[in-house]
Amino acid sequence: MKKWLLIVAVVFLIAGCSNNKGTNQAKDHNKLKKVTVVLDWTPNTNHTGLYVAKAKGYFKAQGLDVDIIQPGKASTDQLVASGKADFGVGFQESITEARVQGVPLVSIAAVIQHNTSGFASPVAKNIKTPKDFEGKTYGGWGSPVEKSVITSLMNKVQADSSKVKIVNMGDTDFFTAVKRDVDFAWIYYGWDGVEAGLRNQKINMVYLTDYSKKLDYYTPVLETNEKMIAQNPGTVKSFLKAASEGYEYAIKNPDQAADILIKAVPDLDPKLVKASQKWLSPRYQADASQWGIQKKTVWENYAGWMYDNKLLEKKLDANKAFTNEFLPK
Repeated sequence: MKKWLLIVAVVFLIAGCSNNKGTNQAKDHNKLKKVTVVLDWTPNTNHTGLYVAKAKGYFKAQGLDVDIIQPGKASTDQLVASGKADFGVGFQESITEARVQGVPLVSIAAVIQHNTSGFASPVAKNIKTPKDFEGKTYGGWGSPVEKSVITSLMNKVQADSSKVKIVNMGDTDFFTAVKRDVDFAWIYYGWDGVEAGLRNQKINMVYLTDYSKKLDYYTPVLETNEKMIAQNPGTVKSFLKAASEGYEYAIKNPDQAADILIKAVPDLDPKLVKASQKWLSPRYQADASQWGIQKKTVWENYAGWMYDNKLLEKKLDANKAFTNEFLPK
């Protein structure tokens, strides 16, 4: 909770001196409006639609010159909440926590419709259900939500979560960690899981959604802040129109979309990008009526789960946490 109190302070300090760039949507498309979107982590297939929108000229057609950057010392949420970045790739988990602390973040589109994350482990560890977490070591990043999710899943199968050792593995990747002192870790199957297949390393997955529908939340999402919505609604609409076109292209053309991401970020492993994109493209929209749409029930269910597990100090007003208003009609 402390980090969000810090962000609240940062927001009010910066709000007074932040520039008013883009108060009006550029009418002259020859003079593009510069906007910044900050990723949540290093570029991967969660972000393909953004790179497609940039490379295919979808942003330009909307009068936007979009700079895609990675977070530095400040997190994506901090940069977006303070107005230092116009848009960001965030998570329902962190936005939920931020909103109840008064941080003005707003989710404007779901990148993926269903939670594809879960607890992964090498098959040799014989971890097939949450019951098998007992006596094992979990490697995470030090967030209270990790212990709560593990406990919640283990309670479903009458297992004892006190028998799980939790360690912080920092920036160590999954494959290195499980060769050392970690038995299982929380991953997105669409990246690390796919990579495990390419490495011929068999893993077991315990998906969160197999044990609780309340954990089928939006991760990741596209986010902005309340000030951007209030002062530049046209920019938000234009940004989402182009982003939607980018993700729709990736849904229909996974191979070509992967090529665009590889060209934009040549340090990425082409084989991994291709395989990941093939797996992820049909999951961007999945069973939703359109890409990016969000349901209030999903926000309320997860916030309720967080509140019940004492991860929130008060209940969430879901109407302020997300909006579908700017998605293409």
